[in-house]
Amino acid sequence: MRFFLILLLWMLLLNCKTAGAQDYLTVEDAIGSALKSNYDIETLKLDSTAYAINNQYANGAFLPQLNGTASRLFNNNNQNQRLADGSVKERNGIKSNNLVSSVNLTWTLFDGLRMFATKAKLAEFQRLGEIAVKQQVVTTIAAVINNYYDIVRQKQQLKAIEEQMGINDERVKLADKKFSVGLGAKPELLQAKVDLNAQRAAQLTQQTLIVQLKEQLNQLMGLSVTKSYEVADSIPFDPDLQLGTIRNELEVNNPTLLLSKKNIDISKWALKEIKGLLYPVVALSSAFNFTRIKNAEVINTFTPLYNQNKGLNYGMTLSVPILNGLTTRRLISQSKLNIRLQEVSYSNQLSQLDVTLNNAFKNYELYKKLLKLEEENIFLAKENVNIALERFKQGVSTNLELRQAQISLEQGYDRLIAARYNTKVAETDLLRLQGKILR
Repeated sequence: MRFFLILLLWMLLLNCKTAGAQDYLTVEDAIGSALKSNYDIETLKLDSTAYAINNQYANGAFLPQLNGTASRLFNNNNQNQRLADGSVKERNGIKSNNLVSSVNLTWTLFDGLRMFATKAKLAEFQRLGEIAVKQQVVTTIAAVINNYYDIVRQKQQLKAIEEQMGINDERVKLADKKFSVGLGAKPELLQAKVDLNAQRAAQLTQQTLIVQLKEQLNQLMGLSVTKSYEVADSIPFDPDLQLGTIRNELEVNNPTLLLSKKNIDISKWALKEIKGLLYPVVALSSAFNFTRIKNAEVINTFTPLYNQNKGLNYGMTLSVPILNGLTTRRLISQSKLNIRLQEVSYSNQLSQLDVTLNNAFKNYELYKKLLKLEEENIFLAKENVNIALERFKQGVSTNLELRQAQISLEQGYDRLIAARYNTKVAETDLLRLQGKILR
C-alpha cells in the first residue's frame, strides 16, 4: 500500500510539472518571431529585393549592346530569263545555299544624361522599398505589442473574475448556512448562486477570448495558430515620453513621411529623364559581317558560283529631336505637376500626423492620470468589499449591500485594467509615430 501511495504521489507531481512546463513568451520574443516570419513583412522584403535587383543591374545602361546573328538558307529554284538581245535561258532545279552572320555593336555615348537620371531613380526606388519594409516593420511591431498586452489585459481580467468568484462562493456558503438555521431567506441564497454562475460564465468567456487573442498573435508571428504559451502578468510602460522630442524626430524617422519624401525625389529624377529627350543622342555603331553564297550552277555567265564577303564597319550616329508634336514638352509639364502633387501630399501628411501626434500624446497623458486614479480606487474598493463581507458574516448588513460593494470592485477592476492597457496602447502609438518603436 505504501508503494502504491508513493507511486501515485510521484505521478501527480510529474503531471503538475508537465502542466506547468508551458512555454513562456515575452513581448521581445513575440516581436523577434514576427520580424522573422510575418507574412506582410516578408512580402514587402521581396518587393524591396526586386527594387534592389533593378538598381544592381542599372549600370548596364552605360554599357554597349552587342548582338550576334547567323542564318543558313538553302534554295532550289526554277529560273527563266529573257534578255534584251532576245535570248531565253531556262533551267529547273538550280540549287544554292547562303550563309550570313554578323556581330553588331551599339553604344550610346550621350542621351541627354537620361541614363544617369534613370540610374539615380532606380537607386531611389531601392531606398523606397527599404523604407516601405521599415514602415511595415513598425506597423507589425505595434500590432504585436498591442495584441500581446491585450492578452495580458484579458489575463488580468480573468484573475479579477476569479477573485469575484471567490467572494460569490463565500456568499453562497454564508447564505446557505443562514438559510439552513432559519436566519436567512431562500431568495438571498438563490441570488448568490445566480451571481456565482454568472461569474463562472464570464470566466469561460474570458478563457475563450484569451485563446482567440493568442491565435491572432500567432498569425502575426507567423506561427501555428494552435501554439500555446504563457504571457506576462503585468503591463509596463514608459511614463517619461516627451512631446517635443517626438515631434522633432517626426520628419526624420516617421516611415510615412519618409516614403512621401522619397516619392518627391523619384519624381524629380523622372523629370530629368524626360528633359533628356530634348537633347540629341550620339551613338557609336559597329558590325562585323560575313556572307557566303554557293551556287551549284547558274544560267547567267555573270553570276558567280561562289561569293564570300567579310569585313568590319563602324561609325557614329547622331539623332536630333526637331519636332514630335510637342510630346516632350507635355511630358515635362506633367512631370512638374506630379512633383508639385507629391510636395502637397507631403505637406498634407505632415499636417495630419502633427494632429495625430497631439491627440495621441493627450491620450497618453490622460490614461496616465486615469491609471493613477484607478490604482487608488482599487484599494478603496477592495477594502469596501472586505468590510461589507465581514458585516455580512456578522449579520449587520444585507446581501444587497455586499453585492453593491462587489459591483463597485468589479467596475474598479474593469477601469484599472483598461487604464493600464490604454496607457500602453497610447505609448505604442506615440513610438510608432516617432518611428522608433524598437527602443
